[in-house]
Amino acid sequence: MMENAQIESLIKTPPESPVKANPKGDKHNIWILLVLYTLQGFPLGVSLAIPIIMQSLHSSSFKHQAQFSLAVWPFSLKLLWAPLVDSLFNRKFGRRKSWLIPLQYLLGIVFLIMGFYINDWLIYANQPQILNLTIMIFLLNLLSATQDIVVDGWALTMLKKENISYSAMCNSAGQAFGIFLGHVLGILLTSKSFLNKWHLLPIPTGIITLQGYLYFWGTMYIIITTLLALFKIEKYSSTESDNKNGFGIIKTYKLLFRIIKLPYIKKFAIILLTVKLGFCIEAAYKLKLINGGITKDEIASIETFIIPLRISLPFFVAKFTSQEKPLQTFFNTIPYRLIFGIIFSIVIYFTPIFVTQKGIVLYVYKVILVLVYSTHQLVMGIMMLTIMAFYAIISDPKIGGTNMTLLTTIANIGNIWSSSAALWLIDYVTFKQCSVDSTNKCLSQKNQNVCKTCKENCEVYIDGFYIVTLICTVYGLIWYYKFRTSINNLQSKNVKEWHIEMKQREIL
Repeated sequence: MMENAQIESLIKTPPESPVKANPKGDKHNIWILLVLYTLQGFPLGVSLAIPIIMQSLHSSSFKHQAQFSLAVWPFSLKLLWAPLVDSLFNRKFGRRKSWLIPLQYLLGIVFLIMGFYINDWLIYANQPQILNLTIMIFLLNLLSATQDIVVDGWALTMLKKENISYSAMCNSAGQAFGIFLGHVLGILLTSKSFLNKWHLLPIPTGIITLQGYLYFWGTMYIIITTLLALFKIEKYSSTESDNKNGFGIIKTYKLLFRIIKLPYIKKFAIILLTVKLGFCIEAAYKLKLINGGITKDEIASIETFIIPLRISLPFFVAKFTSQEKPLQTFFNTIPYRLIFGIIFSIVIYFTPIFVTQKGIVLYVYKVILVLVYSTHQLVMGIMMLTIMAFYAIISDPKIGGTNMTLLTTIANIGNIWSSSAALWLIDYVTFKQCSVDSTNKCLSQKNQNVCKTCKENCEVYIDGFYIVTLICTVYGLIWYYKFRTSINNLQSKNVKEWHIEMKQREIL
């Protein structure tokens, strides 16, 4: 149990005067955190790269893409097992290292296994092995999400008190760099055409195969983890022990349940779970661009161009948006995101026409594509940062990051379920017919095989992408007017109305 003096400090003591950060004594630890967050972001990057490679090599159906999208669910559900990670450990080995070392060894092993099978499952397969790929990426994200819990907790004790703010920077920069390595760089280095197209290196294949890239990173995970286990000593903090730090497993779950029961949390949860349905068609944008003739290399190149925008965006948003009413800014940005969704769909519609052009016409199209994509990312970024700012405002500092993690989890669930639903729906409202027999609607695999025996293809005559775009946009507009009053009401509430009442005995 915590001593009474510690409880008083936790609940009543006003915050100490801010101490100026001094990273000089923590440079080594900052670099370690950057590496750990990079290793955390790499599986997410691979999760983004696989759908693009599938679409490029096999023109996978949106139903298959929807199935694969289930692989990213662990990051939305990690709150369910976070209390276990925080409470169960071997004190001799270290509270965080007890979890981190085995997790990262497992990540390395899974990458090596995936590298062994990736050619059979994806690269040289007649059809991608969706189930196998989904299971492997799900497992990678499950391990990575758990590693995220561990590293977030270790950052608070690894850094000196005055340098705790650097943990957020390490998280943001490291994870972004890891995603870049797994997604953008992974696609470009394994591309057969990218280097030749830009005359960087005249070779018939990519610098490395996808199999070799996965082998390399599996080996790197094992090497880095071994070095960490041997040379990084976890300092024990006097405030940490099985029950002295935090609330324990049972009390943490009870705490979460009490927070969820708060009336304004319930209302806000409904908003977070339903708002993304208006933008759910965004999950198909890159896939439709590839279907229209844009290569996966060009998609990766655009992503590279967007990286500086993502880095500078937080400073831009902080300067030009309202910090007093972030939820209102989030809400006011919704119509712009809906409009850009329509614009993006128009660009996708004309993509097959423009990619066959040459010279100035093709150049102008690609400039327009980059501008539309960049602006769309800007609007998405503003919404994400403002809603995160609102999470921070309403979260109760007495209970650490529990509020923040809960709200982020609900928002992630809202994003993933709506994206998966959109990808599933596109296939069901897309209608095809055989190019030589209009009575053959290609509804079953048998019908499709009959069409192929005639050396013809099943051609789309009604594209479900545009139907779902219309449905999502109309839904988004209705949602915008329906929830206007609710948003204003939630923004105007006193911060204390978002908090649960806690007594000293509840955290003993």
